[in-house]
Amino acid sequence: MTSSLQRQYLQLIGVDVWLDRNTPPLADEAAPLAKAPTGDQLPSRDVEVWRTLRKQVSVCTQCDLHRGRKQTVFGTGDQQADWMVIGEAPGAEEDRQGEPFVGRAGQLLNAMLLAIGLERQQVFIANILKCRPPNNRDPRPEEVAFCEAYLKKQIHLIQPKIILTVGRIAAQNLLKVETAIGRMRGQRYRYPGSDIPVVVTYHPAYLLRSPKEKRKSWQDLQLAMRVYREM
Repeated sequence: MTSSLQRQYLQLIGVDVWLDRNTPPLADEAAPLAKAPTGDQLPSRDVEVWRTLRKQVSVCTQCDLHRGRKQTVFGTGDQQADWMVIGEAPGAEEDRQGEPFVGRAGQLLNAMLLAIGLERQQVFIANILKCRPPNNRDPRPEEVAFCEAYLKKQIHLIQPKIILTVGRIAAQNLLKVETAIGRMRGQRYRYPGSDIPVVVTYHPAYLLRSPKEKRKSWQDLQLAMRVYREM
């Protein structure tokens, strides 16, 4: 990725970049990340495990959310990805399409990933919940608890080198904390029971409502890149 291309992606996510003569090229700061192997390279045993897990999610009736869903939203992307992105829960469009982060929020997330040299298909994107809560309300503790085993299994199978959580709900539930997201930013965490680093940033939907916070999100992405490259 050239520096001019990266500037285009930064403009897409609403970050203005001003350079002076003493500033190194952006491409040096955020060089393209190595592509992860595609899911087609999965061993046959793992393919069957993924197929079974997807089926379990699709017919899950452990909580009442199944009553109002059009379909479950299992997750999407490279099943051997270095990067895993975890959000809160499906919205109305995600419930219709069966894929996380579509619509305007999904377009912004795609641009955020491109700004650090990653295409959407190179990461694995999932949510804390696999079904949409009514009226996009916050997930209830019991709903998170029922869905947790599915997400844990996905993380175990992928073994990502880094997890990026987007939004307060995702960060607090994944890390088992109640800290405000503004205080969680700028730090590196560990996924409980593992050495997988976790970096927290704002949800794309929030950034669409609060565009002045986009520069902070870019700082979070830069932190995530540094953490990733240290692995």
